[in-house]
Amino acid sequence: MESMAEKRFFKKIYDKIHQYGELVMFSHTLFSLPFAMIAMFLAADGMPSLRIFFWIMVCLFAGRNGANALNRLVDRKYDAMNPRTADRHMPRGVVKPYEVLLITGFAYAVFVFAAYQINWICFVLSPVALALFTLYSFTKRFTWLCHIILGITCAGAPVGAWLAVTGTFALPPLILAAIVTLWVGGFDIVYGTQDIDFDKSVHLHSVPERFGLKHALLIAKGMHLIMWLLLWSLVFLTQLSWVYAVGVAVSGFLLAVEHGIVDPAHRKKMNFAAYHINQIISVMLFLAAAVDVFLI
Repeated sequence: MESMAEKRFFKKIYDKIHQYGELVMFSHTLFSLPFAMIAMFLAADGMPSLRIFFWIMVCLFAGRNGANALNRLVDRKYDAMNPRTADRHMPRGVVKPYEVLLITGFAYAVFVFAAYQINWICFVLSPVALALFTLYSFTKRFTWLCHIILGITCAGAPVGAWLAVTGTFALPPLILAAIVTLWVGGFDIVYGTQDIDFDKSVHLHSVPERFGLKHALLIAKGMHLIMWLLLWSLVFLTQLSWVYAVGVAVSGFLLAVEHGIVDPAHRKKMNFAAYHINQIISVMLFLAAAVDVFLI
C-alpha cells in the first residue's frame, strides 16, 4: 500500500508535469506536426524507417516545446501587464524562471542530439533552427513582421522532416514551408487583433498595431488565400490526388468560417477561430494526405 506521503509526492510530480505542459501549450504542437508528417510521408513515399521516424518526432516535440517555454519566459513581463494573459503560469508565479530555463535548455539539447542521430545536414542546420526559435520571442519588440517570423520558424518542421528522410532539398517541402508560414502568420495576426490597444500602450509591434483592425484582417485573409492556393499546387507536384484534394477543399471552407466568426471582443470566440479551427485544419489535411499516400 502506498503511504500518504508517497501519494502526495507522486501527485506533486504529476501536477508539475501538467503545469509544464500548460506552460508550453503542448496541444499547440498540432500546428506544425501534421505538416512535418505530410512532408515525411511524401519524401519516403510512405513510411520511413522506424529510426528516422522516431528521431523526427523527438526533434519536433523538443524544438517546439523548448521554443514555447522560452517565449513564455521572455514575455513574462508583458504577460503580467496584459489582462488577457495575466493568469498564465509565470505571471502567477506557478512556474519559476529557472525552471523554464532548464526546460528550454534541456529541450534545445535534445533537439540537437536528435538532429545528430538523423543525418549530417540536419545536425549542421540545427543551430539555424535554434536561432529562429530564440529570435521569435524578441521580435514583437522591434518589428510588426513578428507573425511572419513565427510562421517561418514553424515552417522549418516540414523542411526538416524532408531532409531527415532524403538528405536533400526539393520543391515540395519548400512549398509546404511557404504554406505553414502563411497559415501560421495569418492566424497569429487574427489572434493578435485582441491586443491592439495593449500593444500600442507598451510599444510592442504587430500587424494589427501597425495597420489597424480592418487592414490586419484583410492581410490575414490574403495570406490564407495564398496558402490555400499553394495547398492545391501539391496535387500537381506530388503523388497526392483526390482524397487530399477533398481535404484542401474542406480546409478552404473552414478558413472561411474562421474569418467569418472573428470578433476581438470575445476571447472564447477568438480562441476557437484562431486555434481550434486551425488545429482541425492541420489534422484533417494530414489525414487526407496520409490516406492518399498509403491507400490510393
